[in-house]
Amino acid sequence: MQKKTRDNPKDPLRGMHQLKYKICISGAAETGHCAPDALEQAETLGRLIAEKGLVLITGATTGAPYWAAKGAKEAGGIVIGISPAYSRAQHVSTYRLPVDYHDLIVYTGFGYAGRNLLLTRASDAVITLCGRIGTLNEFTQAFEDQKPQGVLVGSGGTTDLIEDVLARANRGMGKVVFEKSPAKLLERVVALVEAEDRQP
Repeated sequence: MQKKTRDNPKDPLRGMHQLKYKICISGAAETGHCAPDALEQAETLGRLIAEKGLVLITGATTGAPYWAAKGAKEAGGIVIGISPAYSRAQHVSTYRLPVDYHDLIVYTGFGYAGRNLLLTRASDAVITLCGRIGTLNEFTQAFEDQKPQGVLVGSGGTTDLIEDVLARANRGMGKVVFEKSPAKLLERVVALVEAEDRQP
């Protein structure tokens, strides 16, 4: 009998399942400083991610990531949340974070700083919009890990500082693309992920 392994070309299950790319939406949980249409753009990005058959990953929080999750779920997509809390009870009661519009939430117990690292590392790419300091933290962590990233230009807060920060930081532009259109931004980010996937 032929042994069924991943390397066995005669395995009838080989090639029947392809992993979906995981796209993180990184953005501010409190959005009073954001551009007037930032939440609408976040929702649009979530919907586009779902329509492309990708998986959305968020920090399981309020604000821009929440609206992205809403857009993805309303379009029939899959949404995974990475929480700073160690349990659902702590997530809801202590951190006061939502659980709706997610298919599953991973409770890390690592607080915001630890959650941010796991969030970006669990993703194939990170899209940043409407940021504060935590969003900037997620961006720099993903930059250090050489992740493909997209920045939604004009969405407000620290997001609008990123291009200048990269220009002044003397580390190059990394794998970062900038666009004003959510659709064009996602298209370019997915192209970066696909290009990386083709490399041996």
